[in-house]
Amino acid sequence: MAIPLGREDLDEELRIRLDALCAMLHEEPFVTTPIEAVGADLATLGHLGKFGLRCTSEVLGKGLLALPEFQPVQRYAERIALAMGALGAGFTAANAESVLAQQESMQRSLLKAVRDANWNLKESEARFNEVVTSSTNGVLIVDLDGRLLKVNAAIGQILGHTSDELTGVPLLDLIEPAFTEMLREAMTELAAGAVDRVRQSQRLLRKDGESARVTLTASLLRGADDEPMHFVVVVEDGTELALLQNELKRQSLHDALTGLPNRQFFTTRLEIALRKSDSEHGITVFHIDLDAFGMLRDTFGGRVVERFLQHVAQRLQALLAGEKVMIARFGGDEFGVLVENTATTPGIDTIMRSINDDLALEPTFVEGHGVSASVSAGVVHRPGSDVEPLDVLRAAERSLRRAKKGRRGQWELFHAGQDAEERRDDALAVEMPAAWENGEITVRYQPIVRLTDGSAVGVEAELSWDRPGSGVLGHDRCAELAEQTGLILPLGGWLLQVAGGQSTWWRQRGQFDKPLAVRLTAHQASDADLVSRVVDALDQIGMPGEKLMISMPGAVLAGADAADNVAVLARMGVLTAIDDFGMGPLDFGLLAADIPLRAVRVARGLVESRSEYVAALLPLLRERGVAVAVEGIDSAELAAWWRDAGADYATGDHFGVAREPGEFLEKLDLR
Repeated sequence: MAIPLGREDLDEELRIRLDALCAMLHEEPFVTTPIEAVGADLATLGHLGKFGLRCTSEVLGKGLLALPEFQPVQRYAERIALAMGALGAGFTAANAESVLAQQESMQRSLLKAVRDANWNLKESEARFNEVVTSSTNGVLIVDLDGRLLKVNAAIGQILGHTSDELTGVPLLDLIEPAFTEMLREAMTELAAGAVDRVRQSQRLLRKDGESARVTLTASLLRGADDEPMHFVVVVEDGTELALLQNELKRQSLHDALTGLPNRQFFTTRLEIALRKSDSEHGITVFHIDLDAFGMLRDTFGGRVVERFLQHVAQRLQALLAGEKVMIARFGGDEFGVLVENTATTPGIDTIMRSINDDLALEPTFVEGHGVSASVSAGVVHRPGSDVEPLDVLRAAERSLRRAKKGRRGQWELFHAGQDAEERRDDALAVEMPAAWENGEITVRYQPIVRLTDGSAVGVEAELSWDRPGSGVLGHDRCAELAEQTGLILPLGGWLLQVAGGQSTWWRQRGQFDKPLAVRLTAHQASDADLVSRVVDALDQIGMPGEKLMISMPGAVLAGADAADNVAVLARMGVLTAIDDFGMGPLDFGLLAADIPLRAVRVARGLVESRSEYVAALLPLLRERGVAVAVEGIDSAELAAWWRDAGADYATGDHFGVAREPGEFLEKLDLR
């Protein structure tokens, strides 16, 4: 029995339970058993009915996802969904026990009332009306032949019949045919005294033809002479509870914004599809991502973007309506599409073209804003039936990343060999910090020479990773791997410190007083702290700015951050240059702009191919006072070709490979 609480007391009780629930969601490992206890505890308060529980679950399910402590949502969404299910399960179990106790109490009252009926029929009827009529559970008095003698109003509401319509009807006629035999056998055992009580999950037939899911409890009522008189059957309607449980399950497997299946549901369906896929046509998995989604969100705000995501979900469903397909929202602006191919399924390029034509070329208007966006996708086509679903999703995601590299509206097909190579790269990238810590990564030095006479005019500092048992990785490879993880910023700063210190040491001893060249990656060139990093390094090692040359990819100079960095460094006296000259249409635009550049480095591929196009541009560069360097010179013949073409400086194995500091000086020709 629940003791009513005042508003303040009830608020305090609920606050305590909410705090406990939040703490349980953070616990590691996460388990739902304590949360079931919270649900059971809610039932004991006596204030929460079945409709209240549904409302509470909806409020909690949405409210918890919005709390800062449960961000990012992807990490906690599954836990919160499981917690809502556990909360409902705990409440249901506790409520069921309470109902059972009520039923037993009521049955005892009924037994007494029926026995008293032998002496006082009116008193018996009054007691029946008092105890049974007001019950929210259906109560039926059934004779030994199985016919209804008397029923309360609650069973009429459950089945859609009046009490008069039910009186005299065989109990088994109200049961779905598939369940009648189970109840007949149980009632026979009850009448024979083999059991004291029968409790079953049953399906009753409603007047409208639908089924009502109920829990049916039957007991045998005996007379004063201990002979069987009637059956007392109590029916508890489980329809609302079943609906609540189904809704909680649906919410745990679907995205709240779009109504699409979520990643968990998609993965389960993918596993089934893989095992049952057509051997000839197979399945295709798309991992789709909206291009420029962040720009849309920043421009129009969250409400417009949410409406646009709903539009995208609807259009994907419409465009693929003719296929056996599942479309899911993975979160944010990412969607998953699983197509079970047939002989008539369009090709991947056709599907992607139709999606981009629809979403990018036909804007939808949301609150007065015309919104459109292209999509990029990673595609896994006809994976083997023995492949794990998570491996398929991982492959699609990696293909998506390749598709989005510097491009929009593209798709990339997964290739096992390419994926294996990327996995090796990823493994190297994550090993790199430990290798740096262990001293496997060092700085080596390569001479920069004047092509006209072969004399050393500078030195270039390069990273070198000597991997035990696996050979040496050169500078370009090290920089590429470090760029993937963001390690390039601290590693690049370390390179500048070490190489600058070495250059200063040589200069102070009169051994080598030439400029030091350091190459930057795109990430380094656009770093907002680049100038302060360079200033700190120069101050610490006592190196003048004019003794340092910094070069960076030409493509990044189109951005404001990199261009500002170059301008500030040039004002400090640092020599500035661009790499990979000749590879992009912006090269001469950069030279014509107000970006102070002292030199360009021709892209290695163009050097090796002896590009006549680039060679024709060299006089124009000289007219602008820009020196030209070529890298990767590995033969006297190639050096002579570029010297004749008008290049000024060069690096490459022909003039000296990258070496340790001491060996660099020993091999250097100081002419």
